[in-house]
Amino acid sequence: MKTFPCQRLCLGGTVSALILAFLAASPLQAQSRKKNPTSKVYVAEVSGTAQIDTGETIDDLTRRSVYNAQGTVIETKEDSTNAMVWSNGTGIYFAPDTRLEVKRFVQEPFIPNRNDMEVEPSISRTETFMPRGAVGLCTSKLVAGSTMTYNTPHASVRLKGRKAVIEVANDETIVSLLEGDITVRAGERDRGGQILEQGQQAIIKRDGTITIRPIPDTQMKSLDDMVAMACMARKSVYFDAKDQEDPTDGDVTAFGDTGDTVDNIEVIEVIPPKLPPVITVSAAAIPQPE
Repeated sequence: MKTFPCQRLCLGGTVSALILAFLAASPLQAQSRKKNPTSKVYVAEVSGTAQIDTGETIDDLTRRSVYNAQGTVIETKEDSTNAMVWSNGTGIYFAPDTRLEVKRFVQEPFIPNRNDMEVEPSISRTETFMPRGAVGLCTSKLVAGSTMTYNTPHASVRLKGRKAVIEVANDETIVSLLEGDITVRAGERDRGGQILEQGQQAIIKRDGTITIRPIPDTQMKSLDDMVAMACMARKSVYFDAKDQEDPTDGDVTAFGDTGDTVDNIEVIEVIPPKLPPVITVSAAAIPQPE
């Protein structure tokens, strides 16, 4: 009889443990944890020869092909260009003889919203290294928390949008801002960096000096053409995200979460609407008043 209260306490503890175990294995709780999607890159246009190194294979780029973006190396050969779209809505145009190494490109799960394709679908983090060449960039409006950094041998360029050109030569990096916000740093010692205003250009030399000036009129057309190609590519697709079972359940995601499902990013091409045929009516065919 004296052990009865202890038995009740033990029984209560066992029931509580069973309830907690049930909640931990609850499908609702598992569904609330999603892994971040594998970010994608879509090839919108290719002229000449361009290649992508995925770490497993080196492929010639072909129009409308799709790759996992992070860890890739993209190169255009001489007299060749291409335009691509990242799954965060950024368009990028590659000038001839350009090499871009995608060190990091991750983004959080998102719900596609075609009503406002000018805004980034979710928080993303981009970090690249460009040892040579030139790129034109046309980005969506980045959401709070997103970062986009393009590093070169001479500088670190942090973009907050929206239209810019980065050119890398042996002794210098030139950054031209056509629209938006950019901070340029010359090496690790330049902690604060220089903020460019629209229409300005920064020239960063190998010795760490930075010169900021208005974009020369003689360069404006070629720079604008590069950005225009990136913007055209960006508007050619949008990205959808659908849940799927994750075979690597339990792994750590790009932002440190774990879960049972992952958003699979799919590319949806934007098909131009069919315009009605233009019908020309001759003036002779119009009835004249008597």
